[in-house]
Amino acid sequence: MRKSDLINQISEKTGIPKVDVLVTLETMFKEVKDSLALGENIYIRGFGSFITKKRAAKIGRNIKRNVAVEIPEHFIPAFKPAKEFVIEVKNKMKIGEKENA
Repeated sequence: MRKSDLINQISEKTGIPKVDVLVTLETMFKEVKDSLALGENIYIRGFGSFITKKRAAKIGRNIKRNVAVEIPEHFIPAFKPAKEFVIEVKNKMKIGEKENA
């Protein structure tokens, strides 16, 4: 599913114009990015958490020059799904497998 598909589905299910759904989604994505960039985690009950994970410094290798390169400590964004979210996906995937069998 692409962002445009998501916008279309939300618009159809709620009756909200596509433009308003687009603006809302874009604003949500921007707020998630901005919060994570400031080091704030986002917790959405029943859905999951947007968090930053710390990657330790390490030695990498530039293959072309065969030279060791120091990669500094850094943070990366991550998503951790809520327990209910994981259970729901597992149950729906099992139902889909039974139907295809």
